[in-house]
Amino acid sequence: MSGVLQLSQSLSLSFVKAASERPAHNPEPENNKNSEEMDMTYRVPLQDMAFLARSQDTEQQELLLNEAVRMAQQQWLPTNATGDTEGCQISNGKVELAQDIVQVFRQYAEAGWMGLTLPERWGGQQQSEVLGSFVAEMLTSSNHALSMLPALTMSACRAIISHGSETLRDTYLPPIIAGRWTATMCMTEAHCGSDLGLVRSRAEADQDAYRIHGSKIFISYGSHNASENIIHLALARLPDAPAGVKGLSLFLVPEKLQDSTGLWQQENGVHCIGIEEKMGIHASPTCSLSFENAKGYLVGEAHGGIKAMFTMMNEMRLGTCLQGVGLSEHSYQKSLAYAKERLQMRSLSGVKSPDKDADAIIEHPDVRRMLLSQKAFADGGRALANYCAHLLDQLHQNPDDKDTRLLLELLTPIAKGFCTETGLESASYAIQIYGGHGYIRENGVEQLYRDGRIATLYEGTTGIQALDLLGRKVLGNQGASLRIFTKQIHLLCKHNQEHPRLAKLASALHIFANEWPELSMSVGMKAMQNHDEAGAASVDYLMYSGYVVLGYFHLKAALEADSLMQENQQAFSEDFLQHKIQLAHFYFQRILPKTATHKALMQADLSSLDPVWSDM
Repeated sequence: MSGVLQLSQSLSLSFVKAASERPAHNPEPENNKNSEEMDMTYRVPLQDMAFLARSQDTEQQELLLNEAVRMAQQQWLPTNATGDTEGCQISNGKVELAQDIVQVFRQYAEAGWMGLTLPERWGGQQQSEVLGSFVAEMLTSSNHALSMLPALTMSACRAIISHGSETLRDTYLPPIIAGRWTATMCMTEAHCGSDLGLVRSRAEADQDAYRIHGSKIFISYGSHNASENIIHLALARLPDAPAGVKGLSLFLVPEKLQDSTGLWQQENGVHCIGIEEKMGIHASPTCSLSFENAKGYLVGEAHGGIKAMFTMMNEMRLGTCLQGVGLSEHSYQKSLAYAKERLQMRSLSGVKSPDKDADAIIEHPDVRRMLLSQKAFADGGRALANYCAHLLDQLHQNPDDKDTRLLLELLTPIAKGFCTETGLESASYAIQIYGGHGYIRENGVEQLYRDGRIATLYEGTTGIQALDLLGRKVLGNQGASLRIFTKQIHLLCKHNQEHPRLAKLASALHIFANEWPELSMSVGMKAMQNHDEAGAASVDYLMYSGYVVLGYFHLKAALEADSLMQENQQAFSEDFLQHKIQLAHFYFQRILPKTATHKALMQADLSSLDPVWSDM
């Protein structure tokens, strides 16, 4: 039996059996229940990960996954609620994280996890992006706020690797990958938000470097006490820069510089002037930074900052997709455990627990609808993220593979936008399933929603992802990237049009191989007459696309599960495989039809958005 499958069977049970073998979950928690007890309804879904990674696992990956599971469940998860409660403190420009957050991060960094997928040349382990995506999901599921710190740092490393000089790479990557230093992305300014063309921060040449002046807001982990140094990647303008985004350059600005003794302890004019009081992710400091004559180094070409920054941004968007997936998974697990224990009313189809005063709420169809929706979003989103990670691995091996690049470019805004929206929907379902108990803090469900809300906003809001998808990734290349994916849909459905058990699902999905490109062309034609047509249709277009993409992955999962059942293999239980098939049927009957609503909305008359508030 393969390594990852052995690991999955030893540490995880199938979805169907898992909840019943967890410790009993008290439907009305005691006030003295501590944070660790509250969160123990989350377990890494290794069986589901192993199902996706059947042909990719190695003995080394087994060892890494085993350690990652221990770290996520025993170290990161217990700090989730305490970090939320304690938050961050700022005094005299210095930010302190909750003590156990610092401890857990340092253990993570010292163990070498920062360089999991980064090149060996600078101290990384150079593992696959597929393995990295599994580990990232575990961490974001167990502690969303803390997971942002290594995710941002590793993405910054990618930008430095892709665009930095040899000197910058050799100087800054080793201590970052070793976990002694961390990194940020400094784009947003108070007056411009996501409109980076309005960035005012400026840079002036100073011998072999530059001096950076300006301020940035919403900088996650822009200041903290968990690392020795913080490396800021900041957008600024050179004196001769053209207006707009084409005039932005990217600069590497250390918080601390190397002094005359060789130690990195000289202050560099980067000051934290405040941290935000936020709805969620309280353990993560969201900082306002002031750059006052700070020394920085050009990354990439002058006026080429937006290209360099988007190397980091696209990596972060895929990481944010995993935040949505992790949110769906954690919400589902907590909801399932509660629904199996919480007694409320009698089942409409007859008494299910005659020895009790009421039946468990899982007997009610609408509760099962919400649970299955959470599971469908988690499994489908994980399959999408896994596929994107696989495409990244292919590009690392062959950067000139045009079709792979186009496909990844198409799927990135869908993964980020759709999976974070459905993750938030899953968290909302969790509150609904818990009822009033979900609205109070001690159950930990409301924190899932508060923390997850940010994922639809940072790294580009859902609206920005939608415009990127429709405007750049579909219409911008005349549908070339879309044709690659719809061809995959067509071939999968055609090859299974006479499948003895799943032909109906293949037939239902096959429709979209033609409808999706036709809708794209229709919206594009209207947008040629009025660009607002694209803006009005874009979010519905993204959601439509997301439902279709997840439909593709649910059909693939059902076909693979059916094949394994017919082969009578031993790696997965029959219950587990049957559930994959049942989940696909649920998705096609109860979720995929939502595409019809989004289709109608993206075709609606633009005049319906005319303002009606001018006289109010």
